[in-house]
Amino acid sequence: MLILQSRYLIPKGFNGMTIFPFVIISTQADMSDEVLINHEKIHLKQQLEVAILPFFVIYFFEYLVRLIQYRNRRDAYHNISFEREAYANEGNLEYLKKRKFWSFLKYL
Repeated sequence: MLILQSRYLIPKGFNGMTIFPFVIISTQADMSDEVLINHEKIHLKQQLEVAILPFFVIYFFEYLVRLIQYRNRRDAYHNISFEREAYANEGNLEYLKKRKFWSFLKYL
């Protein structure tokens, strides 16, 4: 995992983004946010399990389905299974040690 800081690579309204093997954080202050880093580490694990390109295809497809379902971009984003798992467990810094393979499926 390589953590980079760049406010230019992160979409407006977000603090971080993961594209294996990089975690990109928007501000220097967020570089020390353990919860944010844990959230992004969960995405790293998901990307390794699904494989990187299929992860993004599934992520985008699920976003489109959720956008039709919720008719709201923010609600669609928050209800993507990958995001639901990451948000639900970001505060548990031990989560990745106990996480089972493809755990995101229970958040579908």
